[in-house]
Amino acid sequence: MLEISGIDVFHDDLQALWNVSMTIEDGQIVSLVGSNGAGKSTLMQAVAGTLRPRAGSIVFDGIRLDRMPVHRIVETGICMVPEGRRLFPRMSILENLEVGASVKRARKARQETLRWVYEVFPILGARTRQEAGTLSGGEQQMLAIGRALMSLPRLLLVDEMSLGLSPIAAQAISDVIRRLNTSRMLTILLVEQDVQLALSLAHRGYVMENGRIVGRGLAQDLLCSEEIRKAYLGLRKGQE
Repeated sequence: MLEISGIDVFHDDLQALWNVSMTIEDGQIVSLVGSNGAGKSTLMQAVAGTLRPRAGSIVFDGIRLDRMPVHRIVETGICMVPEGRRLFPRMSILENLEVGASVKRARKARQETLRWVYEVFPILGARTRQEAGTLSGGEQQMLAIGRALMSLPRLLLVDEMSLGLSPIAAQAISDVIRRLNTSRMLTILLVEQDVQLALSLAHRGYVMENGRIVGRGLAQDLLCSEEIRKAYLGLRKGQE
């Protein structure tokens, strides 16, 4: 479905990614894990089109994304839930959701999709006129995911899913991510600071350090890896 091949990405003159390659199959949840500053969000931005690789390619179902403007990438069926949510705080829940249905194919199904989003997140449906800026952190993340779903994505990018959330809110959001994948077969690329949570949700995982992919495999295998446990979970063999 998505094939990232040998991309180099820069922030101005500072290189952030080196020769990064990744494959995401249709219907999978893939988690990208690593320490802060490893380049995970940079990779997400490259897929979404807000950063352009200087080398390599990003191909989605045979379509070359790294040469497309952002709005065309959204039209292909890719949408991102950005780090920090980036809602319109003075706009209502409904208005924020309607922004997500701006692409042509999503506009036609806007009302049907809106009903579905309210089924996924009933609290949003009960408070449609409430300003987004007055919501709790967990509710704002629900709204950010709902806004992305309004575009009818085939690939959902979720950057720092639990950032700033309580453990209870983070678990609720992760449960939604799992249901979206199982009930709709929605393909998801997930960046998450909680490595154990990220890999427990995923089919496959990639480990990034200093802008390079240093590990990959089945998520369960990575979760059981002694190296991952020591580096990211603070556990050694025999500890829980």
